[in-house]
Amino acid sequence: MSERPSALARRRLGHFARRIGILAAFAIALLLLAALVLSRSEGHSYWYSFRWALDTEATVGGFPQPHSAVGQIAQVALIVLGVGTLFYALALVAELFVDGHLGELLALRRTRKMIDSLSDHYIVCGFGRVGRAVVRDLRAAGSACVVLDQDPEHRPLAESLGAHFAEGDASEEAVLREAGIARARSIVVCADSDADNVFITLTARELREDISIVARAAHEDTEKKLKRAGADRVISPYKSSGTEMARLAMHRNLSGVVDVDVHYRLEEIEIADRGSGPGMSVGDIRGDSIIVGVRRGASFEPQPPGDTVLAAGDTIVAIGTPETLARLETLLEAPAA
Repeated sequence: MSERPSALARRRLGHFARRIGILAAFAIALLLLAALVLSRSEGHSYWYSFRWALDTEATVGGFPQPHSAVGQIAQVALIVLGVGTLFYALALVAELFVDGHLGELLALRRTRKMIDSLSDHYIVCGFGRVGRAVVRDLRAAGSACVVLDQDPEHRPLAESLGAHFAEGDASEEAVLREAGIARARSIVVCADSDADNVFITLTARELREDISIVARAAHEDTEKKLKRAGADRVISPYKSSGTEMARLAMHRNLSGVVDVDVHYRLEEIEIADRGSGPGMSVGDIRGDSIIVGVRRGASFEPQPPGDTVLAAGDTIVAIGTPETLARLETLLEAPAA
């Protein structure tokens, strides 16, 4: 299992701090030892010798040269080792900034604070084609969302859509907690792998029994597994799109389909000019379906009365069972040429 980016950034910063600490300890020990040698060899007080050693290590040149051979050797060693240590420390600091470790850690902390401030948001697990479409629709509705994905290259696109991006494996409890699952409104599980979606759903359901989970399934067998794992709704994009394409192909006047429930769907049906629809009233065509509205050009009439007369080009919005809507489609369909 790969290391999470936040933990990796902290580990890198900790490694840098340890290296700087070792260098600082070495420089101080060298300074104290050189001061002791200069004090013994030159016959000065330890405090004077300490300032002398510090002046030499900092290459200031404000003190005289040692007279004894031992003092001169100590001064040379102090210059070589002290200056070398200083330049090595500066190189470490430059490496920290050039490699972007510090900026990465600060960016992760900013993202963490923003996510911690969210509540009633949506967590989108996976940022493939389906995940991107989900994020676009959520942001278009003005909803806050957090994207969980293991590919850091998805961060710019997610942030450009207005979503918060957190890199990590959504099947891990710690990652879901950092995404704010305790305060989230719903989780959309749409990773590319059905197995990953099952594991993510299991983990999310264990963390929160009351959260709404909408999961994606590429295969029919996975739908049952996701339901058993705790998903409230399971969507199969290929199955749904195939069904809708087939219905649109069979009924040319059908312009849109939305599944409202297991037994009900919402459809938009256009009144064909060569069908039996023009001249009929809403009450004539309704049957067991419910006519939610009639769109006529740029205007929309919700809950039209039963005596509303339909014209060619009108679009009715109806809700009902597949059987009742099939009857309505057949009634309004234009005869084959």
